[in-house]
Amino acid sequence: MTDTTVPSGFRTRLAEWLERPQVRYTIIGVIVFNAVVLGMETSDTLMARWGSLIYALDRACLAVFVVEIALKLVALGPRFFRSGWNVFDFIIVGIALVPAAQGLSVLRALRILRVLRIVSAVPSLRRVVEGLFTALPGMGSVFLLMSIIFYIGAVMATKLFGASFPDWFGTLGASLYTLFQVMTLESWSMGIVRPVLEVYPYAWAFFVPFIMVTTFAVVNLIVGLVVNSMQDAHSEESNAATDKYRDEVLERLRKIEERLEERGN
Repeated sequence: MTDTTVPSGFRTRLAEWLERPQVRYTIIGVIVFNAVVLGMETSDTLMARWGSLIYALDRACLAVFVVEIALKLVALGPRFFRSGWNVFDFIIVGIALVPAAQGLSVLRALRILRVLRIVSAVPSLRRVVEGLFTALPGMGSVFLLMSIIFYIGAVMATKLFGASFPDWFGTLGASLYTLFQVMTLESWSMGIVRPVLEVYPYAWAFFVPFIMVTTFAVVNLIVGLVVNSMQDAHSEESNAATDKYRDEVLERLRKIEERLEERGN
């Protein structure tokens, strides 16, 4: 079912105008500016001196966002909600319009999330996000493997070191947290392992293999999955651009052939 209240030609031209780089980058500039303004609102010194101006700039940015959403709704109609980014913008702008008197003023801070729209405009950032989402299934298997390794290590550490170091290895939960700190290499040597070695001289035989497996092997697997997914996303984007260019060239050649046939007749 189509909306007959607005001419389709006007809606098409409006949609094309909204997709122009100048318009898109202007909106992104307003989003970044609004993010800066919202950051300025956290400063008591700035608010005490320029509070009225900052609020006015914030309301002006919000007005731009509302107009943008309204124009997109007119141009796209029901198709507006087929885009995840459009739905995201619609929700964020709606939250920003909720009156503070209803006890939901804290939700208005979510306007800062609109800066994430930059991801959809910058190809390199878009490939990173697509790579992360594409790598999630493979990362799930890696996380499962890491969870098994952590559980085995935590049980062993609790039984081996729990009696002498109850704060670090007294319970299974404490051992899991301590081993996570060891995996991140945050104060793992002087803070944890060396004190344990003073009581258990052969504890290195547990900690060194654990670090080698979790920090270097498993983490590198995750990095490899993300990089591979980013390369696949880049390849798909390049192929799509090539196919689009090929279709445009073929369409131009078809039009040229039609004109030559018309002149020949």
